[in-house]
Amino acid sequence: MPSRDRLVACLVLTFTAAIAAAAELPPDKRPFGVDDFTALHSAHAVAVSPDGKEILYDVRTNGDKGPTKHEWRVIDVDGANSRKLELPEKFKPSGYTREGALFGISNANKLGQFAIVPRSAGQPTLSLGLPNNIEAAVIAPDGKHYALLVDARSKDALEDVHTVVENEEPSLYVINATGGEGAWWCADLKSITDIAWSRDATRIAVITQVPKLGNHELRSTVSVCGPSGSRRVADIANGTAGIAWSANGQDIVFASTGAPTLTPEHLWSVPAAGGAAVDRTPQLQGSATTVSADPQGTVWVELHKGVITEVTAFRDGQFGKSFRWPGGVLESLPVVTAFTDSPEVLGFSVQDPQHTTNVAVENAGELKRITHDGDDTLSAIALGDVHVVHWTSKEGIKLEGIATFPPAYTPGKKYPFLVFPHGGPEANDTLRFDSLSRLIAGMGYVVLQPQYRGSTGYGSEFLAAIYQHFGDRAYRDVDSATDFAIAQGWADPNRLAIFGWSAGGFMTSWTVTQTTRYKAAIEGAGITDWVSFIPTSDTWQTDYDARLQEKDAAALQRFSAVMYAQRVTTPLLILHGEADVRVPTFQGREFYVLLKERGKTVRMVTYPGSPHFPALAEQQRDVCKEIVDWLKKYNL
Repeated sequence: MPSRDRLVACLVLTFTAAIAAAAELPPDKRPFGVDDFTALHSAHAVAVSPDGKEILYDVRTNGDKGPTKHEWRVIDVDGANSRKLELPEKFKPSGYTREGALFGISNANKLGQFAIVPRSAGQPTLSLGLPNNIEAAVIAPDGKHYALLVDARSKDALEDVHTVVENEEPSLYVINATGGEGAWWCADLKSITDIAWSRDATRIAVITQVPKLGNHELRSTVSVCGPSGSRRVADIANGTAGIAWSANGQDIVFASTGAPTLTPEHLWSVPAAGGAAVDRTPQLQGSATTVSADPQGTVWVELHKGVITEVTAFRDGQFGKSFRWPGGVLESLPVVTAFTDSPEVLGFSVQDPQHTTNVAVENAGELKRITHDGDDTLSAIALGDVHVVHWTSKEGIKLEGIATFPPAYTPGKKYPFLVFPHGGPEANDTLRFDSLSRLIAGMGYVVLQPQYRGSTGYGSEFLAAIYQHFGDRAYRDVDSATDFAIAQGWADPNRLAIFGWSAGGFMTSWTVTQTTRYKAAIEGAGITDWVSFIPTSDTWQTDYDARLQEKDAAALQRFSAVMYAQRVTTPLLILHGEADVRVPTFQGREFYVLLKERGKTVRMVTYPGSPHFPALAEQQRDVCKEIVDWLKKYNL
């Protein structure tokens, strides 16, 4: 499951009556409130122009209703001359053409279609329609072709009458620069997850993975595809993320793992001519989570090092220069100029606990922020301190977390406390502007986000420790965070709460079956029954436990909260999207029904049409209201 980053970026709501702890705020400051959420913007780098002079970026805000709003803008790399682009309403640009137009995906009749939108007035938009949804478009380094990921099968004529349950099968369709002369390349390659053009634009490296339906174990294949067909390069007995060609074209690089947890966390390569995949980072203490390459031949690697995310160059088999945002994180891999004859310009999306996401560029080996979205709103907001903290659990495990303090925090005073385990579980919290932590801290809480065993950023052994041990090892780590907060004098031991979403929701539901120390608990889209969850989730869940349920159901029931409903005494709020296919809604409903019939204090709220995280602003705001009201009512 993905981390709850999308949710965290959206959930901001503060009630004036809940901010008693902020009584000593400076007179020119106010707590972060709903109006600030509506006004707050973030800026995300999308692409660099062919001449390296400007960066395309996406300004996002939620507003009061509906899905996230997008405003597409460009800015000179020196930070001057930001201007809004007038683009078709349903067009999402992916990058630049050689001529400086924009290409991307346009939604038409619920299907993604390829489009080229000129920047010059009076020029027509070119579009290409295929029977099924186009998922992605990647331009070749010479600018002469696009590779599209799209399902090659015919559209279901009865899709308005029924839904056929089957796997998606993204295949490779290649068109020329004007959208014509399309052809299916390598029709034998299906279920494609990642592609990368070679530097000479003659071949495409392809990752395929066996689909979830019909398979119990995840396997991947690396292939090289050209106009005349495909050649299998290597079989990977695990998952992968990202793909890139080395500078000399002799190797293909990707992130993968040898651990049973499936999550890519090391840098691997395989000869393009074929051969065995080799782990290039066997002693890595962090996690290499994905890769990409620029047309100049540099492979860029996203590295998680504890709660810090940085980007490091990999060239000629060696790590080179690294980029890190001071006091914060890089949100993703850099955006780069797309063509071999373009200058090498790197654009980044950066964030820290005091600023929302913005665009930065490399300048003399350092990063310089060139947008300042959200700063006008946050300048009038009182934000408490955020610290990276460390402790050792009772069983000797060295752990790290992010502590967010309320505004006007007074050292030595005990505050209501909330432990906030992240989703994933093979993910991590990062040193960023965490809106939900800010919301709860604004109520006068100390919030601690523990990086429990199973988190990325701490090496393979730490990550793999969660396998078949989510309910004991990870649970003890999360609970030790509460012990730590009490020992530090931050947390009032009589006012403890726990909240998490997705895998963090599992941790919440499981915790209330194991201890009575928490006075309030909130579970968002959490797993409560592993026996039914593993086969019904839309993505691979055998990273938690690959044992077959019919052969060893007791092993899966061991950490299923539904098996221990009678133990629960903590008031529990359950929040769930009704269209959630990552953690199906019945997971929350089953636990709710069992608790309700046993006379427990429980409330369940569902959101019509909502996927794993609420997609509409009005639903996100209601989630906030439910969280705040529950804490106010039960963690007195």
